Amino acid sequence: MLTKEERDKCVLDITAYFLDERGEKLGMIAAGEMLDFFVQNIGSKIYNKAVDDTRTMLKEELESLDYKLSDLRR
Repeated sequence: MLTKEERDKCVLDITAYFLDERGEKLGMIAAGEMLDFFVQNIGSKIYNKAVDDTRTMLKEELESLDYKLSDLRR
């Protein structure tokens, strides 16, 4: 979940994006609802992708360490 400060910043970012990129003025309530929609609908997918990417990276790092430790054996 987002803190109040993080949520407020995201809402401001959404309103700024719509104004800058689309020339549309989006209200704070609409931007907040849009943020809630995306968090509810894709938030877990993004989180799970990050966990999978971290798992892959850690696995590669552990394999690399294993090779390095094998080289240290006499």
